[in-house]
Amino acid sequence: MGKVIIFSAPSGSGKTTIVKELLARYPQLEFSISATSRAPRGQEQNGVDYYFLSQEEFARAVAEERFVEWEEVYKGTCYGTLRSEVERIWAKGHVIVFDVDVMGGINLKGIFGEAACSIFIMPPSVEELRRRLVMRGTDAPEAIERRVAKARFELTKAPQFDHVVVNDRLDEAVAEACRILDEFFAR
Repeated sequence: MGKVIIFSAPSGSGKTTIVKELLARYPQLEFSISATSRAPRGQEQNGVDYYFLSQEEFARAVAEERFVEWEEVYKGTCYGTLRSEVERIWAKGHVIVFDVDVMGGINLKGIFGEAACSIFIMPPSVEELRRRLVMRGTDAPEAIERRVAKARFELTKAPQFDHVVVNDRLDEAVAEACRILDEFFAR
């Protein structure tokens, strides 16, 4: 089994921005593309941002045990990590980077144990999180409020991660994540 890095955070915390920066800095890292039963948003592409599956295809993959882990995040919307994705990345000798929601991150840490470094990206405040979600411009106001309500719950899960990085200033959050990765790779 190879190493894995797990990044989790409430939606709008900046984890994807941090992950993209780390992928550019560390050539041994490779992003694990999650599968989802939701439709693409904006410019998202199948096989790049997610593997977009119909609800039927997702259910079939669950029944065939093709997922390392999966969950229903919102009513009718499922996300999961395909075994084939993990095998593909490890076959190259790369370190897997997961960018997943909080419960997915906890599940992955439980599966991969000491081979995993789990990092929770903490927003500076719930109010800042709401502001970021509004500025993103991808969700309706009621969807933003659902995400904020979910974030309040997810913030209580931060202690279950190996590390917590507060993303108040992006450059400082990236520097802290680099320090954590360097320490993990040295083990």
